[in-house]
Amino acid sequence: MEPNVEIRRLLDLMPASGRMTTKLVSKPQQAKVIDASFPQPWNQARPIYINFDLWRRLTKPQRDLLLLQMVSWLTGVKWFKPDIYQGMVLAGLVGGFLEAAQSDVVGVAVAGGLSAIAAWRIWRTNKSQESELNADAAAIKIAQRRGYSEAEAAQHLLSAIEAVAKIEGHSSLNFAELIRCQNLRAIAGLSPVGMPESYDK
Repeated sequence: MEPNVEIRRLLDLMPASGRMTTKLVSKPQQAKVIDASFPQPWNQARPIYINFDLWRRLTKPQRDLLLLQMVSWLTGVKWFKPDIYQGMVLAGLVGGFLEAAQSDVVGVAVAGGLSAIAAWRIWRTNKSQESELNADAAAIKIAQRRGYSEAEAAQHLLSAIEAVAKIEGHSSLNFAELIRCQNLRAIAGLSPVGMPESYDK
């Protein structure tokens, strides 16, 4: 597999938002098939690293869905959007500056603590299993615009998760992957059991 040719193909597959915010990078030395670091709020670059020697062992539909899932997860991480936690971070930072200007050590500590708690909550939400499930759903929707049916896309993503575990030498799937696989089986019509409504995300 020629990495540059595959990168061009994957860029065509990606939605416009993904092409604007992510970058595909060949990384033959990594042990993972595909990987990306959790995006930090101060870093706009969101590289996706692919080991093409391992990548070529997947089928084209599996590669498509894995890439779309990763892009959907990365573009789904929102540090700056109008909600209560972003408001708390902003309020805490503004309050901290005001208290610092008045030399109020207790006020600075309280405002800083408020910002830290809110920032931790944003980070935790973006790292949750819910964010992975949302990325799976978004990838399937994009795949449908690329000619896959919903069931086909879910099946390909399911088989890709299982294939990657074998390629990377994992003895079994982790808990988050098992949850995702069960949800994908339900979407693909392979299992009547989906995610319970009371599932704690």
